[in-house]
Amino acid sequence: MASSDEEMYDTSFDEDAENIKPTVVKKNPAGKKTVEEIYQKKTQLEHILARPDTYIGSTEPQTQTMYVLQGERIVEREITYTPGLYKIFDEIVVNAADNKQRDPNMDKMEIHIDAATNQVSVLNNGAGIPIVMHKEHNCYVPTLIFGHLLTGSNFDDDEKKTTGGRNGYGAKLANVFSTQFIVECAHVETGLYFRQVFRNNMSQAEAPTVQKLTKAQEKQGDFVKITFSPDLAKFKMTHLDPDTVGLFAKRAYDIAGAMSSAHGKKLNVSLNGNKLAIKNFKDYLEIFEGIEKPVAYEKNERWEVGVGPSPDQTPKQISFVNSICTSKGGQHVSYIADQVAAHLQKVLKKKNKGTEFKPAQIKNNMMIFVNCLIENPAFDSQTKEFMTTRPKQFGSEFKVSEKFLKAVEKSEIVDMILIQNEKKEAVKLKRKGGVKKSKLTGIPKLDDANHAGTAKSRDCTLIITEGDSAKSLAMSGLSVVGRDYYGVFPLRGKLLNVRDVTKTVVGKNVEIQHLVDILGLKYETVYDENSIKTLRYGHLMIMTDQDVDGSHIKGLVINFIHKFWPSLLNIPGFLQQFITPIVKVSKGKKSQAFYNLREYENWMKATGNNGKGYTIKYYKGLGTSTSAEAKEYFSNLPQHKIWFQEMKKDEGIEMDDSDDAMEEVLPDVLRSSGSDLIDMVFRKDRVEERKTWLMAVDRESYLDFSVASNKGGVKYSEFINKEYCHFSLYDNERSIPCLVDGFKPSQRKVLYACFKRKLKGEVKVAQLTGYIAEHSAYHHGEASLQGTIVNMAQDFVGSNNINLLTPAGQFGTRLMGGKDAASPRYIFTRLEPITRTIFHPDDDELLNYRLDDGMTIEPDFYVPVIPMVLVNGADGIGTGWSTNVANYNPRDIIDNLRRYIAGEEMEEMAPFYSGFSGEIAPKGTNGYEVRGKIERIDDATILITELPVKKWTQDYKVFVEGLLTGDGKTPAEIKDFRENHTDTTVSFTIIAEKAMIDKWESEKGGLMNKFKLTASLSTNNMNLFDENGKITKYESPLSIMRAFVPIRLEYYEKRKENLVSKLEEERKILSNKARFVEEVCSGKLVVSNRKRNDILNNLKASGYDLVLKYAAPKDDEDSQDEEVEEESTVGELAKGYEYLLGMKIWSLTYEKAEALRAQLAEKTQELEILKKTAPAQIWSNDLDAIEAALDERDGEISKALATEKKAQQKSRQIQAKAVKKSAAKAKGVSKKDDWDSDMESSDDEIAESDSDVEMVQPKKLSRPVTAAKKPAASLKQTKISGALLSKPSAPVQEETVPVAAAPKKSILDNDSDDDLVTLSLAERMAKKLTVSPPKKSSAPSQMKVATKPSVLEIEKVENKPDSPLAHLDDMKQRPSVPKITKVVQVSKKQETALKPHNRPTKSAAPAKKPAVTKKAAPKRKVVESDDSESEDDFAFDESDEEVVVEKVNAAPAARNRRARPAVTYQVDSDDDDESFA
Repeated sequence: MASSDEEMYDTSFDEDAENIKPTVVKKNPAGKKTVEEIYQKKTQLEHILARPDTYIGSTEPQTQTMYVLQGERIVEREITYTPGLYKIFDEIVVNAADNKQRDPNMDKMEIHIDAATNQVSVLNNGAGIPIVMHKEHNCYVPTLIFGHLLTGSNFDDDEKKTTGGRNGYGAKLANVFSTQFIVECAHVETGLYFRQVFRNNMSQAEAPTVQKLTKAQEKQGDFVKITFSPDLAKFKMTHLDPDTVGLFAKRAYDIAGAMSSAHGKKLNVSLNGNKLAIKNFKDYLEIFEGIEKPVAYEKNERWEVGVGPSPDQTPKQISFVNSICTSKGGQHVSYIADQVAAHLQKVLKKKNKGTEFKPAQIKNNMMIFVNCLIENPAFDSQTKEFMTTRPKQFGSEFKVSEKFLKAVEKSEIVDMILIQNEKKEAVKLKRKGGVKKSKLTGIPKLDDANHAGTAKSRDCTLIITEGDSAKSLAMSGLSVVGRDYYGVFPLRGKLLNVRDVTKTVVGKNVEIQHLVDILGLKYETVYDENSIKTLRYGHLMIMTDQDVDGSHIKGLVINFIHKFWPSLLNIPGFLQQFITPIVKVSKGKKSQAFYNLREYENWMKATGNNGKGYTIKYYKGLGTSTSAEAKEYFSNLPQHKIWFQEMKKDEGIEMDDSDDAMEEVLPDVLRSSGSDLIDMVFRKDRVEERKTWLMAVDRESYLDFSVASNKGGVKYSEFINKEYCHFSLYDNERSIPCLVDGFKPSQRKVLYACFKRKLKGEVKVAQLTGYIAEHSAYHHGEASLQGTIVNMAQDFVGSNNINLLTPAGQFGTRLMGGKDAASPRYIFTRLEPITRTIFHPDDDELLNYRLDDGMTIEPDFYVPVIPMVLVNGADGIGTGWSTNVANYNPRDIIDNLRRYIAGEEMEEMAPFYSGFSGEIAPKGTNGYEVRGKIERIDDATILITELPVKKWTQDYKVFVEGLLTGDGKTPAEIKDFRENHTDTTVSFTIIAEKAMIDKWESEKGGLMNKFKLTASLSTNNMNLFDENGKITKYESPLSIMRAFVPIRLEYYEKRKENLVSKLEEERKILSNKARFVEEVCSGKLVVSNRKRNDILNNLKASGYDLVLKYAAPKDDEDSQDEEVEEESTVGELAKGYEYLLGMKIWSLTYEKAEALRAQLAEKTQELEILKKTAPAQIWSNDLDAIEAALDERDGEISKALATEKKAQQKSRQIQAKAVKKSAAKAKGVSKKDDWDSDMESSDDEIAESDSDVEMVQPKKLSRPVTAAKKPAASLKQTKISGALLSKPSAPVQEETVPVAAAPKKSILDNDSDDDLVTLSLAERMAKKLTVSPPKKSSAPSQMKVATKPSVLEIEKVENKPDSPLAHLDDMKQRPSVPKITKVVQVSKKQETALKPHNRPTKSAAPAKKPAVTKKAAPKRKVVESDDSESEDDFAFDESDEEVVVEKVNAAPAARNRRARPAVTYQVDSDDDDESFA
């Protein structure tokens, strides 16, 4: 038995039990207490016996609900027990369990409870107690441990222990409250057996018996056994009752479960000689009656944690700390419960939008299971039922995993919380019901009926309209029927789908609350034909557009009534709809109205001539109707007012006799009742049924209102199956892209309009929006269409692999995932060059274009060369279906298409996002893991340079800030972070403690998991419309390609046939034209001075082919196809021979005939080549073109990156020099007379800079100046820092410029932008910047450079047909070399820098100070040579070039200051070995 003991209590001192003497108190005869009686001193043993509740809890019997062993199950029931008795038993049990922590080899623990003899014994093996004399206290160690108070091995607070004992009382308390207490132990190391008996509450101690161990005893090993008989009288008991025995026995199971995961050998626990069959903590939990096993379970070395549903919706827990049963929980339980509750808060908020769930509300529905080891635990009392140690002091931590939280999220716990909350909210919602009153105020836009809320309210009708314009129409109609019985209320868009939302959300919805108040509805009320009189209105009429969105609004209103007041739908005439025409046709005085498009389309077909001769008017919405038409509608209410039949009579679809065959295959979902269909289409969890329903409905069906009226109204099942279904179908078309072109309708409309407009030049997105809406019949909001255009042009990481439109402006970045796009008024776009390579123009004529309002609009689908749905991906949510297709590499797609064409197997493709530098690795069967990039730079620094795809930089910054500040419950985890990202790159530098980073790296997933740099991609949800308009699920990207290839090949065959037909037609025309010209020129055919009919008949008789060119159909309702008669008429002949007779007179020459014959030969050859080319080869050619376009695009991207890198490099140099200047100023360095090091680049800067200018030492001056000649000093190869030059433009191609004697010509004479690309650096800079006037010189060629501070201006005056500037280094060997002069305008600072005495040299003698010529505003020219091949470096040999230094007017400085006189220097040297440092 271990020596650990517990609980901290203040005691004065300890005395040996055998030295205790009874205190004698003398009584005062008068009954008055003496001072000795009032002020007493108790020994510790006396104090324990006098005040037991301080040490072991109450010694009075208590009745409460607890877990006890009953049979072989642990049940929770009401028992009567004494806490103090339970405590002393538990002290012995925990002492034995503690030994398992000290000795992992301990494998046996035996507990015996004998109620008949009032005796309990606990035995454990493992490392025993040394049986030796304690030198300080002169007694055996077992005696010291069990017979002396405040003794034990747990007083070293610096030692971290995970045992139960702590304060030195523990087992002694069991001795104190026992009539007999026997200690037995064996210690093999000392070879001794020890036994000692204590009696009468530890007041008597027998002499210990110490014997040598026998061999049999030594073989059994160490053990400790405690046997005690509780002093029942002190616990107000006479015997160990069943409740107490059951409580004791349960502790045996506790130990078996809690110690099942301890290190070392498996601990076998037995109770009354029976071994307990508990293998692990989960087995232990399964013996509890009425408790479900955990829905989530995890463990590590010190923690075992589980979570399950609470059986009675009150917080429950079963927990252990170091084998101590903490029946009231504590910080360890809260530690786990808080983590789970925080996660479920987010989950519940998503499920029940608008409802806040408090942690306590969540914990009420959870049962927490915890078995843990805590270092030096503290409790609220000696009973140790509640642990108070804070999480920071646990000595370990346990963070529940995502898998654990997902398991809890999917369990019934969430449903329990939702149901509990629903009941709570139902009570609140019931209070928000309407009231019947005649005057209702405070509801905007309501035009109430005069009799609403009065005795005549049963006859009143509330008309709810689709928006304000529809309300205006209704108000116009009310001028006919009056305002007494009709009220009008406009809906703001679509009503909330209340089927799955919480009552909290319903109660907060203003529009629903207005409807409830207007109608006077009360929640949870059943209405009938009598009680409906309590409402403010007896009828509800829905007035919407007759399009699919109008059908959706009708469905939502029906769903609202059906969810809360289904009884209202059983009242005849309560719910009605007001129908208006969607199309009107008229011919003369005859007119006909159609209330749905399919009815109109059937009429068009029935006319046989597509309604030729009729005037057709489309009514896109209620706003199209005029006030006069509104009055006409309300004048004929019976025709426009359609009732819904009672719900109770709607048992499903009815079949005619002719539908017997259909009835056999009709899915059950279509046979459903109206009530079930309403629930099915609006309930989220009936997705699969909705899919079946949508696959089964007839797309051509429509609701015939005339038939419905004759039947007494519309059935709800008919409304769902014949009208509402078209909204669901259209919703999928808007949300799910097509397999063939990867487009949704809005994207297809954008591309169609761009092709139609031939959008090569840039146009504002806002303007393009209007054009698209006009030419493609776009019926939705401009904002939605503009968003589509912007999305098609975006090219940041995570958007499009190939953007089809050009993003000219701010179209959004990865910083905010495109949400940072500028207003459509400010950004421009056009078609990308690659777009027409993918969507080949030759395919346009093959497509099936749709008609809308008599106007040709976009095709059913485009047929791109490659499957664009894989290139740019897709996602969307429709009705019953959703889709998610990742992006793939277009080059991989092209390679696979080539393999497929060649009959080879295609290779698997992984998702690919252009510009993404992270990793996408396979995960599972149909998934991928997307990883960002993170690395540890040093002990305390982490660098994040890439985020998972579609994780945007600004969102991630919020996460990082949370790590920096903490969230109130968890402390800050990092010290600081820095941001260096741009709109295209990511760069977070994280600063944290070394120990913290080490810890993160050691955890599962490492830094990648800690910083949430992983995401998942799945190929399990790739649903697309096929070429027949049917939604199909594709299992992999290769399955999409296999479906795409046959369609594409079919269209290549069609393209070839079409091209062959067109070429043959062109060949025929050329042949006829050539023959016609030849015969006219030869006189065989005479066309002048003849009658028209004679010429036509002559051409016909001569066998010339008729070519009838039909004009393209116009986009208006008047365009009709003309009938072609069989017999040729004169008019037809004239049209057919127009291509011949319409030729110009200049075309009737022999030269023209020869040209036509040549063209004919070319067309014939082109036709023959086309006929021999297989469709697959045409495809291969198109793929080549796409690859070439991709190469060109990638080249432009690389070029742009190089430019950006160069700009960054230059910026760093400028910043470095600014730092140097600041440092120099701080040190007080004089800039006036000393050499300024900022004027020159360091060696490293020279090596890195791409824009340095090399200078050579001049030999002579071009004009007389006063200057000191400096021998042996050279300026050759000395570079001027690029910081002094203007910032170069984007990289352009370098052109070698010839230098030779010729007439002078400035490159500034030509301002063409096209020339800029081929100019040298000097020419480009001279062209871009303002130049100084040319300076005459005797040299054959000069280049003058006028430079202001930080600006280089070059003017080139030369005529040189042969010698290029790029090869001036080769000019040393040529006999004559042209001279190049640079005029450099320098500031005072640069002037000082150029002084020879201020420029250090390697070994030159000090130069004399040059003479200064003081003149007003003199010019200063520096002639420098340039023989560098780099476009940015100028180097000259001193033997060939000269430097001319003269005064020039310095340009005004940025700040106002007094002008400084210019100084002219002459520097001459022949030494090539020395240069300025």
